[in-house]
Amino acid sequence: MKSFKLLVVVFGWLIGLAPLSAADSLPEEAASALKRAVEFYRGKVAVHGGYVYRYSDDLAKREGEGKVETEKVWVQPPGTRSVGRAYLEAHELLGEEYLLRAARDAAECLIQGQLRTGGWRESIEFDPKERKKFAYRVEKERERQNNHTTFDDDKTQSAMRLLMRLDQVLKFKDEKLHEASLFALDSVVKAQFPSGGWGQGYDSFPSPADYPVKPASYPESWSRTYPGGKYWYFYTLNDNAMADTIDSLLLAGKIYGEPKYRNAAIKGGEFLILAQMPEPQPAWAQQYDFDMHPCWARKFEPASITGGESQGAIRILMRLFVETGDKKFLAPIPKALDYLERSRLPNGRMARFYELKTNKPLYFTKTYELTCDDTDLPTHYGFKLDQLRRECDITAKMTEKELAARREVKPSKPKSSASMEAQVKKLIESLDDRGAWVEDGQLKYHGKDDPTRRVIDSGTFIRNVGTLSRYLAAMRGS
Repeated sequence: MKSFKLLVVVFGWLIGLAPLSAADSLPEEAASALKRAVEFYRGKVAVHGGYVYRYSDDLAKREGEGKVETEKVWVQPPGTRSVGRAYLEAHELLGEEYLLRAARDAAECLIQGQLRTGGWRESIEFDPKERKKFAYRVEKERERQNNHTTFDDDKTQSAMRLLMRLDQVLKFKDEKLHEASLFALDSVVKAQFPSGGWGQGYDSFPSPADYPVKPASYPESWSRTYPGGKYWYFYTLNDNAMADTIDSLLLAGKIYGEPKYRNAAIKGGEFLILAQMPEPQPAWAQQYDFDMHPCWARKFEPASITGGESQGAIRILMRLFVETGDKKFLAPIPKALDYLERSRLPNGRMARFYELKTNKPLYFTKTYELTCDDTDLPTHYGFKLDQLRRECDITAKMTEKELAARREVKPSKPKSSASMEAQVKKLIESLDDRGAWVEDGQLKYHGKDDPTRRVIDSGTFIRNVGTLSRYLAAMRGS
C-alpha cells in the first residue's frame, strides 16, 4: 500500500512538471498581448492622451478626416473617445488598473479640448499657437476664438458618454472629471430649442422668445439649387444627431439620477412628433429651418423627405416609448410606415431623397445638379420596413413590466468559443515586437503618390482590445 501511495505522489509531481498545453496557456498569452498592445498604444501612439484614425507603420504620418499634424488629436469616432471607451470597457470586464489609467488619459485629453460652450469640435489642438484659436475652457479667454460645439457624427455626444461612464466607474470622486461631465450635459440642455430640437451645432444658447414652437409644414416654394448659408444652426436629424443626443441624455439621467437630462431627452422626442411632415409625406426631413420647413444643408442635401432619417426617427420614437411607456411616441409611426411602404423604388429600396409633395425620387449628378435621373451615382438606402413593423407591433403590446425589463437590460457575460479562441490566437500571433497590430493599407489623405502600404488603424485596435478582453473575462468567469 505504501508503494502505491508513493507511486501516486511521484506521478502527480511529474504531471506538475509537465508543460502547459496550448489551450491552458492561451489566457496567459492573451493577457500579455492585451497589456503589450495597450502599453504601445498609450505610450507610443497617443499624443496628450488622444488619438487619430490611422497611422503609418512608423507613426510618422497621421490621419483623421484629413492629414493630422503631430500635435492634434481627433475626438470623432473612431478617435480619442472610441479608444478611451475600449480601454474603459476592457477595465470593466477585467478590473486591470493599467486599462483604467489609459481610459483616464483619454478622458483628460477630452477635458483639455472641451469648449466654453460645453462640447467639442471634431479635433483638439495642442500646438500652442493653434490652441489660441479655440475657446477651450482650460485656457485663457481671448477674442474671436472658435467656440462652436458640434453634434455632427456623434462628436460631442460620444465625448460626453465617455466622461459620464468613467465618472460612474470612479464613483464620482474625480472632481475635475465630474465637473466637466456635468458642464457638458448642462450645456447641451441649454442648447435645446423650445421645440425640443437641436441644431447640428451651436456657439450660443437660444432665447426661447426668438424660436416659437410650431409643427412641420411645406414651404410655399423651395430652391432646386444650393442656396448656401449657415445651415448647421437649424434643427438637424442628419447623421443620427438627434438619436445620439437623446441616447446620451437618457444615459445621463440614469447615471446621475437627474430628471432634467431625462426630461430633455423626452422633449427631443416631442420635437420628432412636431417634425413629422403632414400628408402626403408623413415622414421626416434631414433638417428644418426655424419655420419648421425642410431646408437645404450641404450642396448634396436638398430640402426633401429622406428615407434614412425617417427610419432613424421611428427607432428613436420606439426607444422613447420603451423608456417612458407614453404611447404618444408610437402614434406617429403607423402612418410613417405606410408612407415609406408606398415610397419603395421598383428594386424594393428607397431613394436618398424625395421631392416635397410630389414624392419623386431625387438624385444628384457628379456635378451636384439635382435630378430625377438615377443613372448618375444614385445613393439608395437599405430598407427594413417589415422589421420596423414587427418591432413596432411587439413594442406597442408590451406591458409595463415588460417595458421595465427592457429598460434594465444588462450586458450578457462573455462566453468563449472555438471561433473566439481561434481569433485570439490570430491576434496574439499578429502582434509585432512593439505591441502593434500592423495591417496592409494606405493613407487616404496623403496623396495618391504616398508610398505607405502598412498602417496602424484605431478601429482595428479597438476591435482587437474588445476581443481579447471579452475572451479573458469569459475565461476568468467574470
